Parts: sequence; structure tokens; C-alpha cells
Amino acid sequence: MLSDKTAIITGGSQGIGAAIAEAFADNGAGVMIIARTASVLEETAARIRAKTGREVKTLASDLREADAPTKAIEAATQIFGRLDIVVNNAGATKRADFFELTDEDFVDGFALKFFAMMRMTRAAWPHLIGSGGSILNIIGVGARYGSPEFTIGGPVNSACHNFTKAMAERGRADGVRVNAINPGPVRTPRLQRTLERMMTEQAISQSEAMNQVRDTFQATRIGEPEDIANLALFVASEKGSLLHGSVIDMDGGAVKAL
Repeated sequence: MLSDKTAIITGGSQGIGAAIAEAFADNGAGVMIIARTASVLEETAARIRAKTGREVKTLASDLREADAPTKAIEAATQIFGRLDIVVNNAGATKRADFFELTDEDFVDGFALKFFAMMRMTRAAWPHLIGSGGSILNIIGVGARYGSPEFTIGGPVNSACHNFTKAMAERGRADGVRVNAINPGPVRTPRLQRTLERMMTEQAISQSEAMNQVRDTFQATRIGEPEDIANLALFVASEKGSLLHGSVIDMDGGAVKAL
């Protein structure tokens, strides 16, 4: 599905990003994964190489730094010679009661998710015009509703929604497709830590903890990273070429609004 295509995936060392990288590589793409911790990146790349037989490049980078996205795009295009797909997946915001959060917490939340997405898009855009490429933003259903413990993540995600729509309109003229996926509850390392805390505090099994999370979100089930990766593969491929400016909720029915 992605033969001869090249892709950058931020937040690619674990969870949804790693699953997307594996799906892309398994379907013929040259892949570069980006995250902050080099050792975890290399472990993930080695696992994907062994499973898919494809070469996977890594770049340890803190995308909160203003020049890091430009350097990442330069590194990828030097290695691959072209760029077809950018998956903006990096960014996890702090959850806490609003009155316990600092200004710095809010700045950090916007820096990694929104500003890194914006800067990656700006740096990649000329290359994507040349290849007729696409951008896929992994955002989150927290953009759809307010939550008292998600006062950073909700506004950040909503900003990412608006940005996706704005760049899709620009992309219509420039020949660059721009879409987004909103995951609901997905069993990432972050959720796994929450499950483990619940198991300890309540003396319950993992399945019972997962059922509690599922019921809290009113979803059909907890997602797996591979669920999001399968949709990302479709959206980024030619099979999904009619999708443009789409923001797709993949959340097991958690969002009830129209």
C-alpha cells in the first residue's frame, strides 16, 4: 500500500506511534521514527526491522525545541531523498486538577503537541508539495468535550483540530492531503500505568481495571495501538485518497455528540 513512500512518525518509539511505524514499514514504506529517548527508539526500530525486514531510521530529538522539527525534516530528506508522509503523533499533556497546574505545565503541553505539529508541518510542506504527499495528525477525542482534569489536553487537542482544518484548506490548493485521527482510550504505556495504579489501589485484576476505564468512557472496548495504526495506514495510502480535512474519531463510540 505504501511501496516507495517515505514517512516520518513523531512519538514513534512506543504506543500508537510505534504501531503506525510498523504498519507503514510492513506495507513497503521507508520510515523514520522520532522521539526523545535514543535507547527506546533503537529497541523499537530493531523490533520493526526484525518483523518486517525493512530498514527503519531513528532520530532522537526533543521537538519542543524550536529548531528541532526543521532539523528532523532535513535529516529525513537527506536519508530518503524525498518525503511523502508526516505523522504528527508526539505529545502527551499533564492530567491534574486545574488549580494544581502551573503556567509551565500549559506551556509544555502546547510546546510538544501543538507547536511541534505546527513546526513539522511548516518544515515538511515544500517537500510534500513536491511529492503530492500527506500529513496525518494523531490528536484525541478530548478535543470534543471539556474535562476538569484535562484542561491542558482538551484545549491543545482543539487547537490541533482547528489547525488540521486550516492546513487542509491550504493543502487543497497545494496538493497536500491533511487529515487527523482522534483516538479514544487506547492501551498505550501511559494507559497501562493507569491500569496498574488502579489494580494496586483497588486490588482488582487488569481486566476489571480495563472494564472500569471502558465504562468511564462509555466505549465498546479499550483500543489497541494496532487499531489506530490500521486506520492510519488506510488514510495515508492511495485507498484513502478521498479523505481530506477529515477528523476521524476512533474511540469505540465514546463521543456521543454529532
